[in-house]
Amino acid sequence: MSPSSPLESALLFELGPMRVSMAVAVTWLLMLLLATGSWLLTKRLSLRPTAMQSLLELLVETLDGQIRDTMQSSPERYRALIGSLFIFILAANWSSLIPGVDPPTAVLETDTALALVVLAASIGYGIAVKGMGGYLRTFAEPSWVMIPLNIIEQLTRTFSLIVRLFGNIMSGVFVVGIALSLAGLLVPIPFMALDLLTGAIQAYIFSVLAMVFIGAAVAR
Repeated sequence: MSPSSPLESALLFELGPMRVSMAVAVTWLLMLLLATGSWLLTKRLSLRPTAMQSLLELLVETLDGQIRDTMQSSPERYRALIGSLFIFILAANWSSLIPGVDPPTAVLETDTALALVVLAASIGYGIAVKGMGGYLRTFAEPSWVMIPLNIIEQLTRTFSLIVRLFGNIMSGVFVVGIALSLAGLLVPIPFMALDLLTGAIQAYIFSVLAMVFIGAAVAR
């Protein structure tokens, strides 16, 4: 069934009262593929690394360096979350290049869930590092009169993550779709290459902003 609005994902099937949309199905499939791929790539790590293990180690070192530079913290605590966010968003963005597939990140619900994960992580890490009292006191800095503004700032950060990711990915989907409808299959190839680049950039920006927001919560 086609969606009634460009903000909705097409309905694929129903499981009793549960309606499964294209975005949900693609999300499940991506999570399964990424989890299986991660297990296969890491189940036989060795002190004498293969070419693939060396590549994975380089990616982890690059991620650790980015976390260190952005958050000014040791990366071990944050590596799994930031790496998972980047890989999932990248895969979700690039799924738009598969004919007939709507990327999950072009749906508001997915972007909202990702932004809420970052919000929950910033709160959780902030409490873990500073304690409940220390974290709550940050909302009263530099003065208690700033409490409402600091709370609003937390909410607007989350909203900005949603709007930034949704707007950029949805616009890319529209551009490629329009080009395909007007010019056929071959001419839009440059647009698809641009969509690949945009998807990678948006995954990187979202991950960096997640680091910035979490880093602000744990800063002493």
